[in-house]
Amino acid sequence: MATAASSSIPPSAQQFLPPSSILIVGSGVFGLSTALALVRRDAFAQTSITVVDRSDPSQPGTFPSSDAASVDTSRIIRADYADAAYTALADEAQAQWRKQDKPTDLGAQGRYHEAGLLLVGDDTPPAPTAAPPASQDGLKPKLTGLDYARMSWANVVSLASKDPQLAARVRELPSPDAIRDALGTGGSSGSWGYINNNSGWANAAASMNWLFDQVKQTGRVHFVPGTVVSLERTGDTVTGAKLSDGRVLSADLVVVAAGAWTGGLVDLAGQAVATGQVLGYIDLTEEEQEKLAKMPVILNLSTGLFIIPPTDRVLKIARHAYGYINPTTVTNPPLPLSPSQPPAPQTPISLPRTAATHPSLSIPAEAAADLRRALREMIPWPALHDRPFTKTRLCWYSDTPTGDFLIDYHPHWRGLFVATGDSGHAFKFLPVIGDKVVDCIARNCPAEFREKWAWKVTEAKAGLPVNVVTEDGSRSGKAGVTLDQALAEDSQREV
Repeated sequence: MATAASSSIPPSAQQFLPPSSILIVGSGVFGLSTALALVRRDAFAQTSITVVDRSDPSQPGTFPSSDAASVDTSRIIRADYADAAYTALADEAQAQWRKQDKPTDLGAQGRYHEAGLLLVGDDTPPAPTAAPPASQDGLKPKLTGLDYARMSWANVVSLASKDPQLAARVRELPSPDAIRDALGTGGSSGSWGYINNNSGWANAAASMNWLFDQVKQTGRVHFVPGTVVSLERTGDTVTGAKLSDGRVLSADLVVVAAGAWTGGLVDLAGQAVATGQVLGYIDLTEEEQEKLAKMPVILNLSTGLFIIPPTDRVLKIARHAYGYINPTTVTNPPLPLSPSQPPAPQTPISLPRTAATHPSLSIPAEAAADLRRALREMIPWPALHDRPFTKTRLCWYSDTPTGDFLIDYHPHWRGLFVATGDSGHAFKFLPVIGDKVVDCIARNCPAEFREKWAWKVTEAKAGLPVNVVTEDGSRSGKAGVTLDQALAEDSQREV
């Protein structure tokens, strides 16, 4: 029904009418949690719901897709945010993560581990490897990692003040020595920080399988394996999606929740860009696993480097930074910004490049060296420092300038809703974000997120959309580096 998806009329003037059919493109955190929330709403009892994804959940070992963002051994679960609205939402999610009494509870069967989080920053930020990115219109002054950590501390203390049991598990660490003592590995990082023992980490792949099972058990959601190559449209209305094999899936409302691949389907007009973040894995001995069993997650917001406690004798080291972009000229141009705007097939779009399509892909040498630096600093055990990575990986974010999600109706296309812009921190909201997306679909977005999650661009911006840089205080390094550029530098060193 066009009324439900129309955005040419101010939301306040519209009466929401549930569409008779909804097609969700993508089965990541946003897509699957939205499907589950739709099924649970009485208002959508008569709505048919379809989820299409390139991974086939009916085939063992193929879901979640091996190169999706919401997979892997671990993701940080925290309410530690510089923004109070996200702190409150993450606290709501953590209440669900902590449920472990029944095997079917989200946090049960090893899916959630409340190991604690050590959040730190440096008094003197690391020297930039290049000039800082230009300021972006409409953004507040750039926070440093230490700014973010201190603001997060204030929000967490405020949260804990309402519960004495939680308050007892949060402690300031005013010096490198205090940080070293809390970390317990003999290493340290940062000049100031705090430990929040109410935070931890989750097994991402297992949690996604849990979510899929929850959706499947409803019997209400139809899953279609296939790669969406373009959105179908008639006039100013999006009517469905076309798959690579020529099939067309039609629906009254199309929800694009394709993560870092979203920009290949919809012109996001500089609101989000795919960035590749680096991960490295090292195998441990059983003795090393036991020695690190009680360490908390440690994240240095000034360098972006972090380590998550090992599981199954594998240690993960990662970097949450500006990341690499991958400008790509696509065969099928994305849906233009408006019906009156012709598609621009030659405009490069940053899209993921992963081992699924490039089996020999490895992280650039500078990234590997940075991960080694984190290992030497945070776990100063000589036996580990030169141990080869078992594997490395690029994890692709959908980054927005402010780090806010993009969850809104398209302003120019009827029948189109976009849920993307994870900015590398959406996974922790798995148990609650679907309800918030459905609130937005029903034109009842939570007041505290109405501006944060809104579609913010109404006219095409000059320049390439790959120029988006996230400046929320949690990023570091050099902005705007292409993956090809970084890999080319490696080749030059080898010559």
